[in-house]
Amino acid sequence: MPSFTKGPALGSARNDGGNMQTHFEVAIVTLLSLVVYFWMGLQVAGARRTSGIAAPAMTGDPLLERCVRIQMNTLEWLPIYLTSLWLFALYWNDRVAALLGVVWSVGRRVYAFGYRADPSKRSAGFLIQFSACAILLVGALGRIVWAMVKTGAY
Repeated sequence: MPSFTKGPALGSARNDGGNMQTHFEVAIVTLLSLVVYFWMGLQVAGARRTSGIAAPAMTGDPLLERCVRIQMNTLEWLPIYLTSLWLFALYWNDRVAALLGVVWSVGRRVYAFGYRADPSKRSAGFLIQFSACAILLVGALGRIVWAMVKTGAY
């Protein structure tokens, strides 16, 4: 079975013989993706402050409702995206996974700005993030199946 270790081992940080895999780029993109989600939460808080609608209410102001929808839609996508991102990085390529993660994050921002302005303007951002996520998902699945067949684990 081929080794999927990327980059230099960090044996000095652990006493396991230096077998720690490094995925710096994907780790950074993961955290930046969570920063985007955190930013969306701040947008909800700002819309609440502007509208005067306190939690737990989620309706009553169109801007608040759009900000909540933006945040919730992103939350709905995070498990699919993050799982696919990491599996693609582990089984395929770190750098490509990280680049697709950046595309996903940009797509979410485009989605957020479009939806906030007018819900009919959310499609471009949705398609950007959907495409990145689909490549990550299908790429990871394909590579895992290929590795299973290649190694006889199947």
